[in-house]
Amino acid sequence: MPSQSYPQLNNKPVAKKVRDIYKERINQFINEGPYKLFNLPAVLDDARVCDEEHVRLEVYSVPDLQRPHFKDAIKGTFRPTRKGESFGPSWSTHWFRIHVRIPKKDVWLNNKQLEFHWENHNEGLVYNTDGLPLQGLTGDDERPLWPIPNEWKDGEWHVFYIEASCNGMFGNGDRDQIQPPDPNRWFPLSNADLVAPCHDARALYLDFGIIADAARQLDQDSWESNVALKVCNDVMNVFDPDDKSTLKKCRAITKSYLGEAIDSPDVYESGQKTFVYAIGHCHIADTAWLWPYAETRRKTARSWASQIALIRQFPEHRFACSQAQQYKWLKDEYPGLFEEIKKEVKNGRFNFIGGSWVENDTNMPSGEALVRQMLLGQRFFESNFGERSVTYWLPDTFGYSPQVPQICRGAEMSRFLTQKLSWNNINNFPNSTFNWVALDGSQVLCHMPPADTYTSRVEFSEVSNSLRNHKNLEQDQTSLLVFGIGDGGGGPTAPMLEKLRRYRGLSDTVGLLPRVKMGHTADEYFDLLEKSTTNGEDLVTWVGELYFELHRGTYTTQSDIKKGNRRTEILLHDIEYLSTLATMYNSRFKYPTERIDDLWEIVLLNQFHDVLPGSAIEMVYDDAKELYAEVAEKGAQLVREAAEALGLSEEPTTSSELVAVSTLPWPRQEILALPRSALADDKGLSQVTVDNTQNQYVVMESTGSGLLKPVQGVQATAETSATVTESMSENMSVYVLENKKLRVTIKEGVITSLWDKDEDREVLVEGGKANQFVIFDDKPLYFQAWDTEVYSLDKRRYLSGAKVRIGETGPLRASVIIELKISDNSWLKSTISVDACITSASSAKVAEPITTLSYVDITTEVEWRENHKFLKVEFPVDVHSDVASYETQFGLVKRPTHFNTSWDVAKFEVCCHKWADLSEATYGVTIMNDSKYGFATHGNVQRLSLLRSPKAPDGHADMGHHFIKYAILPHKGSINSEIVRASYNYNYPVRTYFAPKKAIPSTDDILSSITVEGNTNIILSNVKRGEDDEDTSRGHLAVKAGKSIYLRVYDSIGGKTKAIISTTLPVKKVAWSNLLEDEKGEIKFETVKIDKKTVTKIPISLRAFEVSTVKIQLA
Repeated sequence: MPSQSYPQLNNKPVAKKVRDIYKERINQFINEGPYKLFNLPAVLDDARVCDEEHVRLEVYSVPDLQRPHFKDAIKGTFRPTRKGESFGPSWSTHWFRIHVRIPKKDVWLNNKQLEFHWENHNEGLVYNTDGLPLQGLTGDDERPLWPIPNEWKDGEWHVFYIEASCNGMFGNGDRDQIQPPDPNRWFPLSNADLVAPCHDARALYLDFGIIADAARQLDQDSWESNVALKVCNDVMNVFDPDDKSTLKKCRAITKSYLGEAIDSPDVYESGQKTFVYAIGHCHIADTAWLWPYAETRRKTARSWASQIALIRQFPEHRFACSQAQQYKWLKDEYPGLFEEIKKEVKNGRFNFIGGSWVENDTNMPSGEALVRQMLLGQRFFESNFGERSVTYWLPDTFGYSPQVPQICRGAEMSRFLTQKLSWNNINNFPNSTFNWVALDGSQVLCHMPPADTYTSRVEFSEVSNSLRNHKNLEQDQTSLLVFGIGDGGGGPTAPMLEKLRRYRGLSDTVGLLPRVKMGHTADEYFDLLEKSTTNGEDLVTWVGELYFELHRGTYTTQSDIKKGNRRTEILLHDIEYLSTLATMYNSRFKYPTERIDDLWEIVLLNQFHDVLPGSAIEMVYDDAKELYAEVAEKGAQLVREAAEALGLSEEPTTSSELVAVSTLPWPRQEILALPRSALADDKGLSQVTVDNTQNQYVVMESTGSGLLKPVQGVQATAETSATVTESMSENMSVYVLENKKLRVTIKEGVITSLWDKDEDREVLVEGGKANQFVIFDDKPLYFQAWDTEVYSLDKRRYLSGAKVRIGETGPLRASVIIELKISDNSWLKSTISVDACITSASSAKVAEPITTLSYVDITTEVEWRENHKFLKVEFPVDVHSDVASYETQFGLVKRPTHFNTSWDVAKFEVCCHKWADLSEATYGVTIMNDSKYGFATHGNVQRLSLLRSPKAPDGHADMGHHFIKYAILPHKGSINSEIVRASYNYNYPVRTYFAPKKAIPSTDDILSSITVEGNTNIILSNVKRGEDDEDTSRGHLAVKAGKSIYLRVYDSIGGKTKAIISTTLPVKKVAWSNLLEDEKGEIKFETVKIDKKTVTKIPISLRAFEVSTVKIQLA
């Protein structure tokens, strides 16, 4: 039946809205512009004052770029200041003492929440008069206000402090945020106001912004988008800036679209299916980057104080934060704030996550360093919060080692979150939620937020993309939205949390936008994910490394930092090994747990993902180099103390004899250059270089596995000697280095032939030139320190014009020196040498033969003063294979040598550790190095990356003097354990001491007290004491009875392997352990007598590339 009220006549024509015009109109309502006074910005505040009757400012400008804490700063001399004054220079600190008095007017007294607005265009931290940090302030409207306590409406003067640091959120970069910092930036104080906000207007501002985004971004043909546009225009038509009662009418209109519950956390309780779980996050994952470590300590306090305040304002807010190092800084320097955090951790609203010491790089740290990231991180969390993390959190790291899943599982973490692969610049990574599988088959459940950010500003598009961009919707239809101001810190803001409420209201009321929910932690999200995917069984898998197709230059940038990392990792290995043995055999020696922990914390800190990769500012590297120097100095002292406890001395006596200590568990032979005073006349050979420098060499050889002694009466025969000759051919000098196994021919400064005598074959490809230095143009698209692009391979220059001369003539070491001019400002000197092949005198006496491999050793000295150039060295070899092998943590990874697909092309520059190898089934060539990580194998050309010269963010990166060591190691067969051991020997030098002659046999026994017998693919990589033994515990966790030793073992080549750990230590019990030193199952062992010694035999079996930990409980 037609309605009786439908009119017959129409005298009021209604036009169809011109969508584009009305859509453009809505921008006026909330934006600053010519119509500001007629739109919403005109009424956001009810009142604002900054006169001296209500706001008085004083400042103490701290001298000499110091960063004093509150108790010291408030003793400084404060002077009056005012809005309009500027403060600087860069990195300086200014403490403001602020006096406020609230006006006695209803507009102030009746306001439910007054605010203090501050804009100094830098970063600040609000303190109360007791020194408790209350909230951070971030310039340029990022976090511009602090809510004033309601108790301050009493008409009295009240005081608080703001510590202002003269850097922006992204440091002090000039022109561009990743340029080197400007040392003379000044920051104006443009706002210091008391504000009575109009809360209805603020709420309408947020409502309108969300609905306007819906009108612009939802499907333009949908009713939802068209209704959103109508709602916006209806609001604008109702709003009257002169009548604030219209604000409530406007909000009634917006709630018709967003729902009635958007002003409270009840909005999340509609009971409808959730697709997006929002997690607050503060990416101070940049523990140093465009600012130094010292500033990060303050960023941590600023950011986390802000989140404590927000958690208490928004009950649904859950905040996730990683990195034990930052928690420790906070505990040490802001104890009051740390206690507040502990309260909220207990309440389940402040969520520690990640398990590691810092958000570390995973490409370059050693396997043991990755373990220690977890061990120290998890122990800190457990000792301070009573629990461990179950999720590894690395949103911003530049690629992920194939052994990360296995190490995670060993540290009791089965979940992994990252996001960085969405930055790939060649291929689009195909998964969002999947099982990531390590080399040994271990897996973690991995989630990469489809919003493609770990610092979401909670934009409409980010919520939408959280489902739209999800690549595994057939298995699961949920995702995490990780939101909060990042990089420089800060985390979520109140407007972000308000927006999320409105997004949920819109989804429940209108639809189309994925339904978002607050109130779950990241761990709870993973719990739901496991449940919905049958414990992950429904998910797709990705096996092996998560190679990041960007930032490939980080394997090379900041050469000194890479070298510092490798050196200190090895130093800590030696400290722990020698100290462990010292505690077994010297009752007066106490294991230096705390001092070792302190050094590990430094090394792990410098493995942060913008420090070790080389992508930070120069200030950071000044600090990092000082820290490495501290580790070197203190570490040397710890080694000295352990050696002395073992009866070893650095100074000779009349009753002592020269020995060398190897911290590797296999016999070895080394030719060492030593001062003449260290040697008896019959134990060394003197060599004179062509420039009359006299070097004293000695052949040292294992008598067991750990102690090396000089080989008596060494005679280098014509067959075994290292020699060098010079001759003329075609009017050019030809130099030939030779030993029993290799013959090296050098012409015009490059190796033109490398002949393997044992295999009777040429190692180099015909016409090939090895140790050929190449300069590539290196101008990436944007990220200078981070990136090297594939097109850099198209423009190269081979260095030529070498000056060549003989260095040493043998008989133990022969060498040729090559000098090359790189440019007017840069040069290099490369010394190519071979050592004599001395027949082992003790092979019959040791458990296994000493390796007989021989290699060409190369030391290159470089004065480097280039601009956007990349120095590499090439080795074209006569080996054909479609894959090359590269050492990674606890194993190796194989990568293509061809460019068949775009995925292959993307790996034009890759990461390796101590070696890279190109092998056929019958023969191969390994390139070893002592401090490099960048490598490429293109066809049959192996190329080691040496030095880069980016100019941002460090304008002097790698400028200066460098010493680089690498070696060419030809070998029979494919990659094998001999190569692995040779690379360990190359990186772990023996240490020379003097020992009493009578004590040498017992010292040898001590240093040979733990060995591995059987399959040599198993590597005993680390030996340490238990963290919580009676004599090592620091009291952080429960003490365990007795003494224990932990052995890290792994399969290095890739096959199920059995071996026997043999020890002369008194054994009570043996067990498998996880990486956190929890027992995981007993191991049966047997005790036998060998040469009147009691020896314990511990059988072990490992999967391919498995890393395991064996706990030996001592009797």
